[in-house]
Amino acid sequence: MNNVEYRSRILQIQNLSLTLGGNPILSNVNAAIYDIQRPDHITGQVVGLLGPSGIGKTRLFRIIAGLDQPDSGSVLVGEEQVPVRRGMVGVVAQNYPLFPHRTVAGNLIIACRRAGLPRELAAKKANDYLERFGLSGCGSKYPFQISGGQRQRAAIAQQFMCSEHFLLMDELFSGLDPMAVENVCELIGELACVHELNTIIVVTHDIASAIAVSDTIWLMGRECNGNGTRIPGAKVCATYNLIERGLAWRKDITATPEFADLHREIRERFWLL
Repeated sequence: MNNVEYRSRILQIQNLSLTLGGNPILSNVNAAIYDIQRPDHITGQVVGLLGPSGIGKTRLFRIIAGLDQPDSGSVLVGEEQVPVRRGMVGVVAQNYPLFPHRTVAGNLIIACRRAGLPRELAAKKANDYLERFGLSGCGSKYPFQISGGQRQRAAIAQQFMCSEHFLLMDELFSGLDPMAVENVCELIGELACVHELNTIIVVTHDIASAIAVSDTIWLMGRECNGNGTRIPGAKVCATYNLIERGLAWRKDITATPEFADLHREIRERFWLL
């Protein structure tokens, strides 16, 4: 795609390895995300972290979020490329957890207070985010009083309150019907492009949804030795640039031949991992 510029590196995974109970889980994982810029567009980044169940996605997820430490290697975030710490990357789980006894605005204020903001600034930022995320009329309501889609937006806003620009979303598509998946993909794309540095990593084993929502896909797997035996420890074994394939930032991609071709390409490799 013309006129796309890759500027500063805003997240980097360097030579990351992890062993648990004597079993290699991750082995020399390397990947990077760059600030993507297009003329006349605010363009955030959406990366699909794709791989079969049990391949190590959750372990890598937790390390990127600063929740766990690897045995070796590092995760660097932001334009300053500082080592990730707990709280620097927001995390949204499948059930969009919110405190049920607090209002939507209260949930956002708590997130700000935990990030160290004084109450007055926390309240102002919460109001700003409610408007930015299309929740202006929901601030005084409790989570049970709003729709599932609104709770989803509130949970995402809550995490952006803490992490500012980085968000990890875990298996959001599990159990959703096709229409709900389409709505989630649209929401992710919309929120990523609220700010130029917004970066969302979507962890999933759903190939079609990963293609539909991402501008880049990291495919996790294990390599084989010369005898065809799997080498223990997963890594990012392939990176797919959907921008170059003309599949990024389009609402109609699932109906295109290019989508079908990429889905088939990844699927054939997916089952060999």
